[in-house]
Amino acid sequence: MALLTCPICECTFDSEKSPAMPFCSEKCRLIDLGRWLDERYGIPVEREAVAGDEEVSDV
Repeated sequence: MALLTCPICECTFDSEKSPAMPFCSEKCRLIDLGRWLDERYGIPVEREAVAGDEEVSDV
C-alpha cells in the first residue's frame, strides 16, 4: 500500500486502488487533461537562433 498525493486535488490516496494513476480519480485525470488541451501547461523550449536574429552590441 503506497500512499500518494493527487497533483490536482492534493488528497492522499492508495496508489494500488486508483483507476487513474497518478491521480486519485478519473475526475482529476480529466481535469489535468483539460489543462493540457487548454494549453495552461507547457513544456519549456529554448528558441533556436536564426540568421539575422543576433543581438547587436554597442561596444
